Amino acid sequence: MKFKLNIKREVKIVMAVLIVAGIIAFTERRQSSATISDITIKMVNVDENHFLEERDIVDLIQLDKENLKGGSLNRVNFKEVEEKIKHESFIKDAQLYSDLKGNLVVRAELRRPIARIIRNDGPDGYIAEDGTLMPVSEKYTARVILVSGAYVRQLVKEKNLNASEDGKKLAELLNDIREDEFWNAQIAQLDIDSKMRITIFPQVGDERIEFGKPDDVQEKFRKLMIFYKEILPRMGWNKYDRVNLEYEGQIVTE
Repeated sequence: MKFKLNIKREVKIVMAVLIVAGIIAFTERRQSSATISDITIKMVNVDENHFLEERDIVDLIQLDKENLKGGSLNRVNFKEVEEKIKHESFIKDAQLYSDLKGNLVVRAELRRPIARIIRNDGPDGYIAEDGTLMPVSEKYTARVILVSGAYVRQLVKEKNLNASEDGKKLAELLNDIREDEFWNAQIAQLDIDSKMRITIFPQVGDERIEFGKPDDVQEKFRKLMIFYKEILPRMGWNKYDRVNLEYEGQIVTE
């Protein structure tokens, strides 16, 4: 078998590789001697989380041993600074990189709050969509569903709902409520006892909805929708004090 060598093609490939290598080497040399002219903050999800401002991110960075602004870029431990920023519970992820203008760019993704924990034996807190527990803030109060009851003590100990199977189920339930326009508007509070049984308190209506454990969630919401669409219009909004969804195929009302 004969092979025909394309000299021009091979030369072009070698030249392209050398050019790319030269650009990389030049960029590395430039970065090693470059100084940080400014710090640019890019915040993701800021419209849904006002707990932090750009100034707070800068302050987190300046907690490092050296003042980054005006310092040498090659002395910045990007990984270490990223981890420092991500240690803040309001921040889901952080990335550091430099642009061509010599700016140190900080991209911080903020966690979205989906529920607020209220308790009598300690400070309140928020639950983020990824299950992380966050403290309250004097800067901002998120309008989200409230979570109360004896089970809250267990949540606070775990610090993240995904630390347990029950917590994962609760996180899924809270996200299901948030993503549904009707339930997000109608459900005001979940009160959870020590055995993980949930009682729902609605925005409209005085009934106490006994939801039970966060199992068969879609079926329970289907029955609850029947209650709102078919039963209440006929019987009146103030007819019932208690609605139980725990029994299979039944809606128990009193």
